[in-house]
Amino acid sequence: MPEPRTPQFCLRKQPKQTRSAELVATILTAAVQVLEKGGAARFTTARVAERAGVSIGSLYQYFPNKAAILFQLQKNEWRQTSEMLQSLLENAQKPPFERLRTLVHSFIRSECEEAGMRTALNDAAPLYRDAPEARDGRAAVDQAVRAFMREVLPESAEDARVSAGDLVMTVLCSAGKRFSEKTRTSTEIKVYADAVADMYCAYLTDLEHRSVGILPALRAFCY
Repeated sequence: MPEPRTPQFCLRKQPKQTRSAELVATILTAAVQVLEKGGAARFTTARVAERAGVSIGSLYQYFPNKAAILFQLQKNEWRQTSEMLQSLLENAQKPPFERLRTLVHSFIRSECEEAGMRTALNDAAPLYRDAPEARDGRAAVDQAVRAFMREVLPESAEDARVSAGDLVMTVLCSAGKRFSEKTRTSTEIKVYADAVADMYCAYLTDLEHRSVGILPALRAFCY
């Protein structure tokens, strides 16, 4: 029995000249528009080529199928989100909780602004979530979150910091996805993001206070 074929996700070739890079960028921009308008069910290479104003042959020079287009969009989304989270968490010029508030606001606003495309990508590309690019993006964000938690929770045990970081990011992703399922105003986004940020700051402050309070008892017990 023949082995099932693995979908070809990669570009046929990398654009090396400015004109080629512009063509690929035009195709990807058109792909986003097709996704946002018709969703994953109506996404085809023919519709993307028509929207981009290029021939289907020109599209196939770089993308062997619609899966390759979707994968490239997904990779771009992973990279942008990862870079945003890392830059906000690692900005040492701002106090930790100010960074956390900025991150929550930026993430939730981004989820709302790009809800249509994100939903379509999630529907269209479940196989992509285990791709190396996805793992690399998650690893980079995890590293930034752990460094941030060490800064915010210096007296807490490492496993407590890891758990806190996992909880913060899991809840943020879930809350952002759920909240962005409806069209939101700027005021609604701000109010919601403020509430989530307040919750995180209170939780982390309480967690650290409890850790600090435990230390004297431990020292008395040990010595």
